[in-house]
Amino acid sequence: MGKPITGRSFGGCIRYVVDKQEAKILAAEGVRMQNASTLTHDFNLQRKMRPELGKAVGHLVLSWSKEDLAKLNDDIMVERAKEYMEKVGIRDTQFVVVRHSDRDHPHLHLIYNRVDNNGKTIPDKNNFAKNVKACKEITLKYGYHLGEGKEQVNRQALKGKEKIRYELYDAIKAGMKTATNWKGLETELAKKGIKIAYKLRSGTSEVQGVSFEKGDIKMKGSAIDRSLSFAKIDATLNRNQQVQLYHAARQANETSKANVLWEAIRQSVQAEYRHSPDGGKGLLQILLEPQFVAAAPDPMGDADIARRKRKKHEAEHSQSQGISM
Repeated sequence: MGKPITGRSFGGCIRYVVDKQEAKILAAEGVRMQNASTLTHDFNLQRKMRPELGKAVGHLVLSWSKEDLAKLNDDIMVERAKEYMEKVGIRDTQFVVVRHSDRDHPHLHLIYNRVDNNGKTIPDKNNFAKNVKACKEITLKYGYHLGEGKEQVNRQALKGKEKIRYELYDAIKAGMKTATNWKGLETELAKKGIKIAYKLRSGTSEVQGVSFEKGDIKMKGSAIDRSLSFAKIDATLNRNQQVQLYHAARQANETSKANVLWEAIRQSVQAEYRHSPDGGKGLLQILLEPQFVAAAPDPMGDADIARRKRKKHEAEHSQSQGISM
C-alpha cells in the first residue's frame, strides 16, 4: 500500500521522518546521509534550480501487511521502493529511504526531490491512480498479502488530501446504495458538499469519465478507488434502477391480481343478490357475512367430506331397500 504526498518544506518532512525514534536510513542517492540537517541542505540546493515550484517535496509511505514481515528485510524493502519509483515515473532525482518500526506492520518513508537532476519537474498528476497500479503490480508479483480494503483504514489518522479522498470514497459508496441514476447521486452528494464533474468525449455529449470535488480538491473517480470509475458507478446505478423497477412491477402485479379477484367477487355477489331482499346491502357488508367469509380451500378436507356424504347416501339407500349393512 502506498500513500503519496507532496509538500513545501524539506526540513519539516525530513525531521519528522529521520529524527523519529528507531528510524533507520536504508539508502540515499544524491544527498548525504549523516543527519537531517545535511539531507535538508542537499535537497534544498537542488531545489533552487526551480525556485518557482512551491511543492517540491515528494513523500511516499510504502507499507506492507504484518503477514509479510518474514518476506522482508532492509535490502528487499529498498529494492521494492526503487521498483515503485520506476513504475510511477520518479527517476533521475535525489531521494532517501527511511524505515520506521513504530507500527505492527513493516513500512518505510521515501522522500524525493520533485526537481530532478536536470532541473525538470517530476509531475504529480494522477499520483493516486499510478500509486494504486504500482502497488497492485508489486503485491501480485511478489505474493504479498492483499489489504482488507478501504473499509478497514483508520479515518482518524488521515490528513490533507488523503483524508478528503476517503471522505469522497465513503460518501460516494453510501450514495450508490440508494441512488438509481446520476441525478439522484448528485443530490445525495450535494448534501455533503460534494460536486460531480463529467468528462465528455471530444466533440460529443458522451460521458467517458467522472470527477468529484470537495472544497478545493478535485479527484477522478478511478483515482479515489478503481470501483468508482464512471463505467462502474453507472453499472451500479443501472442495477439499482432495475431492482427498483422489479419491485415496483411485482407490487403492481400483486395489486392487479387483487383488483381482478375483487371484481370477480363483486360481479358474483351482485348477480346472486340482484333479485334478493339483500340487494340493497353494501358490497362490503355482504362480503363480511358468514357465508362469504370462507377459509382457504382444503383439498383433503373436501375429499373427506365427499367420502362421508357418499357413504351416508349409500347407507340410506340400502336401508330404503331393506338391506342390512
